[in-house]
Amino acid sequence: MTEALYLDNPYLELVEATVTAVGTDGGLYVDRSIFYPQGGGQPGDCGSIEWGTGLRTNIKNTVYSPDRSSIILIPRGDQDLPQLGQTIIQHIDWARRHALMRMHTAMHLLSVVLPYPVTGGQVGIEEGRLDFDLPEGETVERVSANDAINALIRADHAVTTEWISDDELVANPTLVKTMKVKPPTGAGRVRLVRIGADIDLQPCGGTHVKSTGEIGEVHIAKIENKGRINRRVRLRFGPSAESA
Repeated sequence: MTEALYLDNPYLELVEATVTAVGTDGGLYVDRSIFYPQGGGQPGDCGSIEWGTGLRTNIKNTVYSPDRSSIILIPRGDQDLPQLGQTIIQHIDWARRHALMRMHTAMHLLSVVLPYPVTGGQVGIEEGRLDFDLPEGETVERVSANDAINALIRADHAVTTEWISDDELVANPTLVKTMKVKPPTGAGRVRLVRIGADIDLQPCGGTHVKSTGEIGEVHIAKIENKGRINRRVRLRFGPSAESA
């Protein structure tokens, strides 16, 4: 079982770990990880590991084991690999990770500004998207939505985490905004991400910044119709073309 260090401190940029297994494809199972494994719409982390006498191996992706008990670092091909039991130092690609943290937190704010059921989403380093199930005939007013989300960012609300039991989540189903992607249960507890005192609270296993001000300015770049009531809203960093 891998200790997921990123859950409590997403700002760790390097840490020692031990290789607990090496898969037939070269995937490295580790006892502790600062690398986030892809899932929940967020890509897996990249970076490198240092081991042996100055050897370095590039990591192209991070995934869960099939039973989700372990985290596996996926190396790029044709590289030397550490062996079972070897100590490694994990180095996160911090610029990429931080962009994903900022975008993921911004997408939580987008779900506050547009309080509709979420049918899907994807976090990216330059753009994120959420798909919303809107009532028939209702539209998204882009300018007012941009103003609202950037006001929440400028207010610099704290972003914190807390845990509840599986049973508590079942008793509070309104915490779950996503219609198709359900938070993982079965481990006995579920992690919640809170923004401000009462801005937002929802289950999430991804990585986030510590306050909304760290996100920086964002804008809704595009709104697409994906069905009669489904709207895909694309969020990007920086000011909109209209306000630039």
